[in-house]
Amino acid sequence: MYVKDGVKYFVVDGHTHFWDASPANWVAGQEEFAKGWIECFHAYQSLGPAETHWPIEKFQKYSEEQMMTDLFDEGHVDVAIFQPTNLRQWYTTGFNTTEVNGAVAEKHPGRFVVNTNWDPRDGEDGLKALEERVERWGCKGVKLYTAEWKGESRGWSLKSAEAARYLEKCQELGVRNIHVHKGPTIWPLDKDAFDVSDVDHAATNFPELNFIVEHVGLPRIEDFCFMATQEPNVYAGLSVVVGGLMHARPRFFAKVMGELLFWLGEDRLVFGADYAIWEPKWQVEGFVDWQMPDGEEFSDYGKLSVVAKKKILGLNAARLYDLKVPPECEVDAPEVEPVGVPAS
Repeated sequence: MYVKDGVKYFVVDGHTHFWDASPANWVAGQEEFAKGWIECFHAYQSLGPAETHWPIEKFQKYSEEQMMTDLFDEGHVDVAIFQPTNLRQWYTTGFNTTEVNGAVAEKHPGRFVVNTNWDPRDGEDGLKALEERVERWGCKGVKLYTAEWKGESRGWSLKSAEAARYLEKCQELGVRNIHVHKGPTIWPLDKDAFDVSDVDHAATNFPELNFIVEHVGLPRIEDFCFMATQEPNVYAGLSVVVGGLMHARPRFFAKVMGELLFWLGEDRLVFGADYAIWEPKWQVEGFVDWQMPDGEEFSDYGKLSVVAKKKILGLNAARLYDLKVPPECEVDAPEVEPVGVPAS
């Protein structure tokens, strides 16, 4: 929980990873891609404050203790949502898997939500495995990587009949939150495989599912906004938006936030720190302090209220995942007295 100026914020980090990209986990013959992937991630970390940068060796494989400290002891996070990314073509045991995340979550009850993933190219076997993982970990969401390589295939589309079978299975299993990576590419994946047009198709065909577009389609922010405004079950996942732009590109950050708030509104924006690319502490604190700039360039964007910040930092994700929110953090909760300030 984060408290600032008498306001208590329930913080849900909607985009957390626990990965192993160490050289010992690189697939023989695929070292170029495994190395390039994590180095691209590491380069993105440089967009945060200098004091938060990690050496590459730590970044490749950090400890569970480090993660718990960064998220919960120092990062103000109340609940974190694990978003897995397998990448088994490059990483022997997977890059960031449901099984590893689930084992960590079991050791820390109440701290994590365990999402899983699927790939329509896995066919019937993949459907069975999805059902087993959902039953094992109680998953209410999945994370999809439409650009992931599999053999000679360099991506897939949510428009496909095969993907529709998996979305139908999600409905059947009660997995209603579909997180889709649609944002900046990571080498060597193809940028075009992250185009948001297939989300439009799937969201129309599956109105009972929620499609959380991670990274809001960047750099295609206009495409995303004009698509999302007509699809009420599409949400904006703010990982990369906050971590990648708020510090390094403040004017662009204001533009992106202004467009998202205008077209989607404050009820469909979901915070995510994208750990361990960026730590949540500076993002949470910076976002609570942030306000839309004055000036002609930003004159058609509205200001961000405390209520809106409460929703974006945690309450919207809590609603999607049925998380219990402390009464003092709800939208209508009264402000508490700031520490050191006596009551009048």
